[in-house]
Amino acid sequence: MAELMERWNRTVDEAREGHTTPYADPAPYGAELLRRWTEPQRKYHTVTHLTAVLDQVDTLAPHADSPALVRLAAWFHDAVYRPDRSENEERSARLAERALSELGLTAAAVQEVARLVRLTTHHDARPGDPNGAVLCDADLAVLAGTPEEYARYAEAVREEYRFVPDDAFRTGRAAVLRHLLELPELFRTPYATRTWEPAARRNMTAELTRLTP
Repeated sequence: MAELMERWNRTVDEAREGHTTPYADPAPYGAELLRRWTEPQRKYHTVTHLTAVLDQVDTLAPHADSPALVRLAAWFHDAVYRPDRSENEERSARLAERALSELGLTAAAVQEVARLVRLTTHHDARPGDPNGAVLCDADLAVLAGTPEEYARYAEAVREEYRFVPDDAFRTGRAAVLRHLLELPELFRTPYATRTWEPAARRNMTAELTRLTP
């Protein structure tokens, strides 16, 4: 957790663009975010996922216009998470708007982070949106793990939705996988398309086969 707090504080400082006017200390905000990321209902959307997304943003940072803002969006993108609710991204974006305004970011920077958080609802970054492409690709990078890593991811997702009956879960999960597999490209950045796309498609195809024997 200490390393994550250091990353949070450093990112806030970068996103403030060198402003020296006194603003709120970022440390309590980072601690509150980490508290949220460790809530008991989370099985996949945990600190492990947050760390993985931040690491992948670092990998893809050369493709972004504003890496610090993308990193902040990664911190907030699942900060509000209830598996049985559909407005998680919107509530997370509003949390980002409140917190980052208090932390001294410009209005434009706050607006961009909130936009990026909302973008993770459908991961539909458009051409000409490098920040959105980096965040969405980083969030979906889990799909390209080894077969063992992907299996752990799928199990964690199922555990988060344990309140959904098996038949209903299989139907819904299969629909999501089909939708993703039908996309011309899963990823938007050249690096992710080249490095992650083949493995992600293999993993999802294998899961879909298991769900629909």
